[in-house]
Amino acid sequence: MPIYEYHCSACGERFDRLTSTAERSAVSCPRCNGNRVERLLSAFAVGKSQATADAPGPCGSGECACRAHDA
Repeated sequence: MPIYEYHCSACGERFDRLTSTAERSAVSCPRCNGNRVERLLSAFAVGKSQATADAPGPCGSGECACRAHDA
């Protein structure tokens, strides 16, 4: 199960939750118990393994594939 980050529209709390796809619609805020929560896009760290050693770096870095057009 993935960990998702959420934002509560009612009280402004940001929290994360280990949530299965089936449970996503049943997430409630731990602070106010409200159900007006929005799943956020979140950045996460990924270690480079041998298989991904030739992959470009994260977006915005000097190694980013989208910067290849700037050169």
